Order: sequence, then C-alpha cells, then structure tokens
Amino acid sequence: MERSTRDHWQALLNTGRRKADGKQAAVTEEKDVEYRTAIERDHDRILFCTPVRRMADKTQVFPLDRNDSVRNRLTHSHEVSNLARSVGITLAVHLDSLKPHDQAFRNIPALLAAVGLVHDLGNPPFGHQGEAAIRSWFVDNRAELTGTGFDPALFEDFLKFEGNAQTFRLVTRLQLLNDNYGLDLTYATLAAMMKYPVASTSVSKTAGVACKKHGFFHSEQSIAEDVLSKVGLAVGRRHAMAYIMEACDDIAYAVLDAEDAIKKGLASFYDLMAYLRHHHHHNDLVKRVVDLGEAKHGEYREANLSPSELNDVSMQRFRVYAIGEMINAVTKAFIENEGAFAAGDEKRTLLQLSTAAELRNALCDFSRKYAFVHRTVLEVELRGYNTIHQLMDIFWAAIAETDPDDSDKVLPENPYNRYVFTRISENYRRVYRDPAAEVKALPARYRQFLLLTDMISGMTDTYAVNLLEELNAFKKPTLQCR
Repeated sequence: MERSTRDHWQALLNTGRRKADGKQAAVTEEKDVEYRTAIERDHDRILFCTPVRRMADKTQVFPLDRNDSVRNRLTHSHEVSNLARSVGITLAVHLDSLKPHDQAFRNIPALLAAVGLVHDLGNPPFGHQGEAAIRSWFVDNRAELTGTGFDPALFEDFLKFEGNAQTFRLVTRLQLLNDNYGLDLTYATLAAMMKYPVASTSVSKTAGVACKKHGFFHSEQSIAEDVLSKVGLAVGRRHAMAYIMEACDDIAYAVLDAEDAIKKGLASFYDLMAYLRHHHHHNDLVKRVVDLGEAKHGEYREANLSPSELNDVSMQRFRVYAIGEMINAVTKAFIENEGAFAAGDEKRTLLQLSTAAELRNALCDFSRKYAFVHRTVLEVELRGYNTIHQLMDIFWAAIAETDPDDSDKVLPENPYNRYVFTRISENYRRVYRDPAAEVKALPARYRQFLLLTDMISGMTDTYAVNLLEELNAFKKPTLQCR
C-alpha cells in the first residue's frame, strides 16, 4: 500500500508542461540560473497575471462593499493560499511517502499555495450571484439561442455555468502571450486546481464530491483529459491537493464570512458565541473554540475598549482559534486517509472526514441567518444580478452579428453593436477568431457563447456597473409619439 501511494505521488507531482510536451517551446536564450522549482514558478506566474489583480474588485460575500476591512475575492484567495501552504508544509514533514520525491518539501507547499491563489480566478463579478445570473440568462433565452440542430450536450456548459470551469479555461487558453497555452502551468498545478474533474454532461449529485459540478468546458475537454492522464488520474478522479484546497476554501469562507458579518455590524461577537453555544454545545471542538474565544473576550473587556473595538478584537482572536483548530483537524484527517486521497477516489470532502465538520457547518449557518438574508446584502446582490443580465443582452446582440468562420463578419454591421463588440477584450476576440484546432471543430454558436461568458466573467464589479451605464448612454433613444 505504501509503495502504491508513493507511486501515486510520483505522478501527482508531475512538473512537465503542455507547451514543452507539444514541442512548441521556442528556443530559449541563455539566462541566469533558475533556482525556483517549476511549481514555485507556477505560483509566481499566477500571482503576476492580470486576472489576479482584478479580484480586488470582485465580490466575496458583500457586493460593492465600501468597508476596506471586508474581504473581496483577492483577499479571500490570498487567505486560502496561505492556509493551504501551511497544510502543505506539515504534510511534507510528516508523510513518509513524500520523502523520497525530489523537492517535495518545496513543491507541496508551493503547489497548494498556487491552487489556493488561482481557485477563484474565473469567477464572474458579484460573487455566486454572478454565476447564477449567467446560468439564468441562458435558461431564459434557451429556445432563441440554440435553435434546431444545436447539440444540447454543449449547451449544458452554459446552463450549468461554473466559475471553476472558467478558471481552467482562463489559465489554459485566455491568458495569451504568443501561443495557445495560456499560462502554461505544470501538469501538477493544472490537475490540482480542478475541484471537479468532469464535463458538464457528467455532473452527478450522487457520484461523490468530485462530480457535483463541472471543472472544464467542452472547449477544454481534451486539455483536461490530457492533464489528468499525465498525473495518473482518470476523468472523475481528483488530485490529492484539490481536496486540501477545497477544505482551506471552506474554512476560510466559513470563519471569515462570519467575521465580515460582524465587521459590518450585522451581528455581534456575543451573537456568534451564543449561537454556537446554544446549537452546538455537545461538540468538543466547537466548545473548545467558544471557551477560548469567550475567555479572551473577558480579558479584553478589562481594557477599556469601545464596543466596536471589543467586537473586532474578540472576533479576531476567535478567528485565530477557529482556523487553527480546523486546519489541524483537516491535516490529521488527510494523513489518516492518505491512500484514498492519493488515488483520487475518496467520495467525501476532507472536512467531512475531519472533526471540524460541525464547526464549519455551524459558522455557515450563522452567516446565512445573520448576514446573507440581510436587506442590504440582498439589495446589492439584486443589483449585480440585473447588471449581468442587461450586459449579456447587450453583448449577445453584438456577438450574434459576427461569425468567427466568416472574414466578412468580423464586426457587426449595426453601429451600436459594432461599438459594443469592440469593448470586448481584444485578447478574448483573438481567441474567438483564431481558436485552437479542437475548438474550431465546435459549432460557431458555441464559440459565440464562450466569447460572451469570457467577457462577462472577466469584469470586476465596478467595471460591470460603469460599463452598463456607458453602453446605455449610447443607445439610440426611443421616439415618443405625441
């Protein structure tokens, strides 16, 4: 068993790259000696790419929030990356099956830091409401969009639109330099970032955690299958590091969403402690972090702090205790179930296998009760939802006038639609007009849908709102009869 697990790790840490394997790499010039490992370079390529910076203006929970201390997608991603890296350091020290592998002590933490940073890169503006808005737009317009003869399997990519699949497309296709390899990340990183290594037509709520959503579009299916095979996995089997990234993501948003709700004044530290003690007093881990948090809260009350300062500092200390306990719990669960995770056939999440599951669920329940249904949150979510629907109407009218296979239909004829089309990122339009061979074989209508979702997903919250205002200002006014 130990030998088999070591073999799994050898494949899972494959540092090869698609570009080199495809013999497309340009002749490299002599340069200084590179001391970073290939996976460490992956992290740096991700960190410096433009979509990472855009996450600073993308919603985590509270859309368009003016409180700088409330998290956005970028701060959330850095936090997930940090938590994942810390788990990786522990695993590199304690897992004997990793020790024979060259550079494992550096590559495991770097790999987890990289996938933690990249995991939300393809998410559209306005958080999960953005994903829901894109899906519902395709549902509402299905009959008009598909027509006769369009393969319904291809349309599933958009009816079930996923930020995870968009992330994979972004790093393998859209971040162009001078070829079709995107950021050209290693096989290990590309496989580890796939939480859901299945196509949209294979999504199943009963087949385990790896299949409950899809992680790539049909346009990137051949890439995904190749990547998975290079790390010794079949479609539907998760990379071991994907389980850890998912757990760190869950821990981050469970604890930090509750902290943000308290920062915004939607609830107090006392509300959270009372909720946890009342509903989950029987759970040892929950009781331990509540006892520690309340003990510190009592100490801070003696420091003559204002109510808001007391709330803030008490919640910060609780955050430290809660995250520490949960990270220790999932690390222990991974070590105990290493074989199943290395093989990629574990059907449950890492958190479900750990003693931290109840605390995570309790914190999520608290946030849903006190924050997510608050009127101010619902108002801005609705604004984002409507903004995306209106932008998709406008951009689709322009895209539908073009044909990626017809040189005479590079731009729309209608002046307004022509202007709208030119507002689409030049990078995305280049991929649309000059796709890779396997994408060119897909219907032109499917590629039009991709261009639409590429553009919408690449927007930030503020950019989407401002762009809609700009495009509406250029619309031809409707004549009023007198």
